[in-house]
Amino acid sequence: MATFKAIVKAKRKDGFYPVYIRVAHRRKLAYIPTDKFVRDSVLSRSGEIEDPYVLQYCSRKIIEFVEALNKIDTECWSVNDIVAYLKSGEADISFSDYARQHIDRMVQRGQKRNARNYEMALNHLERYAGTTAVMFSQLTSSFVNEWLKTLATTRRAKEMYPICLRQVFKAAMEEYNDYDNSVIRIKTNPWGKVKIPEADRPEKLAITPQAARAFFSAPIPESKMKAPLEEVGRDVAMMVLCLAGINTVDLYHLKKSDYHDGIIHYRRAKTKKFRADNAYIEMRVPSILLPLFDKYATGEDDPFLFSFHKRYRNSDSLGSNANSGIKKICESIGITGDDRYCVYTFRHTWGTIAQNDCGATISEVAFAMNHASGHEVTRGYLKLDFSPAWRLNERVVDLIFYSATESEKKDPEDGLFRFSAKHLVRGGAYFRGKLLGEVEDTGYNNIDEVIQALVPFVPDDVPLRSMVQFKIDIIDKGLSQTYERMKGKGF
Repeated sequence: MATFKAIVKAKRKDGFYPVYIRVAHRRKLAYIPTDKFVRDSVLSRSGEIEDPYVLQYCSRKIIEFVEALNKIDTECWSVNDIVAYLKSGEADISFSDYARQHIDRMVQRGQKRNARNYEMALNHLERYAGTTAVMFSQLTSSFVNEWLKTLATTRRAKEMYPICLRQVFKAAMEEYNDYDNSVIRIKTNPWGKVKIPEADRPEKLAITPQAARAFFSAPIPESKMKAPLEEVGRDVAMMVLCLAGINTVDLYHLKKSDYHDGIIHYRRAKTKKFRADNAYIEMRVPSILLPLFDKYATGEDDPFLFSFHKRYRNSDSLGSNANSGIKKICESIGITGDDRYCVYTFRHTWGTIAQNDCGATISEVAFAMNHASGHEVTRGYLKLDFSPAWRLNERVVDLIFYSATESEKKDPEDGLFRFSAKHLVRGGAYFRGKLLGEVEDTGYNNIDEVIQALVPFVPDDVPLRSMVQFKIDIIDKGLSQTYERMKGKGF
């Protein structure tokens, strides 16, 4: 066990002696400085401190040190370990420094895209605080709630930013606080009194088959540039639409080794770290894309499948340039403002056309678009047959590019949003195909009200994070749609 004593060392030029608390442990000495000073007049001939006020202060500090060390096992510690521990217990910890360390760890684990969200959240918090050295003690519930008010007008950040920083806070508490030994270095936890708002529901981005044809048939203006934005935008949109809504980050990182026998094999970057099957999928390349594969092909010594990495610094840059080109094409055909398309328009369009016009179920669409489902663990054990997704993709491509078929169905969800309390609505809750309960009545104003009326039918033994399906029919309009909600998050 370490022993402590108040002592003085060398005299300063002004005649004062700084007071230290000497720590002795395992025949080694170290010193903890205090803010006290004494003169020769209060020192004994042997150099011992005799000032009663200084001795009282040092005695209190020594008692605190002994009580702190009694709660932990210091047998294998060095004297420097003990001093560092006692000093850190008194000092406030920098949330900013820890958050940056947390973000660096995410990058090292390969979570670069998620790390960028955490970095943006931290930057926003620091701008609000007016410092790049935000301390844990500053993060009280009132401080965090006031910060959240500055995010109120954002669509997604008001939910994403606080969730990111809450995760950082949680990780720090697990690392710094030793609850078994009552060593609590982070003493505040504001999140219990903070209600994180939900992000705004994203608008439906899908367009009709006829609108897609108009976009892809629009003339590309002449340009002296080797890769005009309009041309890049059109080509990337075509790849996204004809590869079952592939993300630009996955297009950017595809390797030659991922493409053989006319099939691309890849793991979806967005979710591969969180799924038991590593978000793996195989998609057969339709013949309409082969000219683009040749156009963006790389040299023999280049491992990348496409030359995007030579033109753009990263996948975000590819997506940004593609979006700019897509918007320019939209403007050329009279689509302006918020109605202009983006890359995600064509991902949403693929899924909407597959369900509304090609008769696919939501499960079939989710499988082809490589979305997570309630069977992630099972998928991790199976050697999946992806050919149903290939056939569905070919039907979507054929309907858009090799037919003049117009979408006869309205967007079901858009129709549901406009129903009124006068309409007769029937709703059913399903889990694993089993009907849990039904309602049929007027008086519902929107989808959420119908789902909330069905939630009581979901048994308590349905596991958290399981997906429950809600089938809603607007009998007066002849519209029907199925929605999924996750237990514990969606309801």
